[in-house]
Amino acid sequence: MPGRLAFCLAGFVARSGGAMVGIGMMLMVSMMYGSYGWAGAVAAANGLAWAVGNAILARLVDRYGQNRIMLPATVISAVGLVALILVAWFRVPVWWLLVPSIVSGATAGSAGAMVRARWNHALGNDAQLQAAFALESTLDEVTYIVGPMVATVLATMVHPTAGLITPVGLALLGGLWFYHGLRASQPPVRVLSVVDERAGDATVRTGTADTPPDVVRFGRTPDRFVLAFGGMVPIVIVTTLFGCTFGAIDIAVVAGTTAMGSRPLAGVVLAAISLGSALAGLTYGARNWKSPLPRRFVIGVVAYAVALVFYVPSHTVLLLAVVGFLSGLAVAPTFTNANTLVSQLVPKHRLTEGFAWIGTSIGLGASVGSWLSGHLIDAFGYQAGFISSATLAIAAALLALAGVRTLSRHAVAAA
Repeated sequence: MPGRLAFCLAGFVARSGGAMVGIGMMLMVSMMYGSYGWAGAVAAANGLAWAVGNAILARLVDRYGQNRIMLPATVISAVGLVALILVAWFRVPVWWLLVPSIVSGATAGSAGAMVRARWNHALGNDAQLQAAFALESTLDEVTYIVGPMVATVLATMVHPTAGLITPVGLALLGGLWFYHGLRASQPPVRVLSVVDERAGDATVRTGTADTPPDVVRFGRTPDRFVLAFGGMVPIVIVTTLFGCTFGAIDIAVVAGTTAMGSRPLAGVVLAAISLGSALAGLTYGARNWKSPLPRRFVIGVVAYAVALVFYVPSHTVLLLAVVGFLSGLAVAPTFTNANTLVSQLVPKHRLTEGFAWIGTSIGLGASVGSWLSGHLIDAFGYQAGFISSATLAIAAALLALAGVRTLSRHAVAAA
């Protein structure tokens, strides 16, 4: 479709460096300061700051537009990452790393949410939209196939800080292209909101510099908190626990491959997870599914939990890679379903914020998971990281099963 390839590719470049940041931080800190606990803490600080900042930035984007908010934010984030590298380079006390890590994370935003919002604006057909979301989930995984391997090679073969240099260039290049060069494809933003107190209704006018505003009438409190829309809370809780497993697995893989004498292969194991996810995402998105969307969402969560249990008895790099590939098969389809559900549950003028909450929940969970796993690994060894990730995945599956009826009810009501 005309114009779609450009913003899809630009969005891919803008977010591709993000896959290198977490493992780059963990490798840098663990190699230069000798502590997996601090490695997890620095990565957790970045992830937590990103989770909070992402929600705020997404709300501002829905109000003022992607270019006006995200272009300066991306520059600030890149500067913060450069500051983190310099602080580590000069071997200052490790706790100093927390400050630039937080600044960089809080202003990074989610290019993935921005490109999904553009797809939703461009497409009206549900089948096409699901295919577009599946494509974006697959591209997310492509970044996690290549990113961790590149970051690992740079950190282990060049210098411990080298794994964080490439994300700076990718963020600036992709950000300028996506947010500034392709402004015409961004969704319209609200330029006026008028509330009729007696009727309890609100009229929201949307538009951009290049298009006349559209006027849309909503019911009561159109600016209520996004998580207050029915069905959003169960999705965000489950994706938060998913994020916890991601953070736990990342640092457990680094520690596990190190204990096995194969630290440079940590990126390969993580890439295997993303390879499975990417292949599953392409396959899933190519099919027009007839079964209820909430049911498919829950099936993906349960399948992921079952796969993660097999990390615990895996004692070789090859087994870790195989289990990683199998667990990855459930990731992209599950997040495709999560984003599709959000597109149904949240009003169109709040969709960037709605999509961003998926990323926010993952980032929040990953920060908790990496912090928890890092401390458990320091105390009990790398297998404690895999046990914690499996436990968190099982909790996500149980909560998804418990909330499927609620989710189905709200999805039907919003249809």
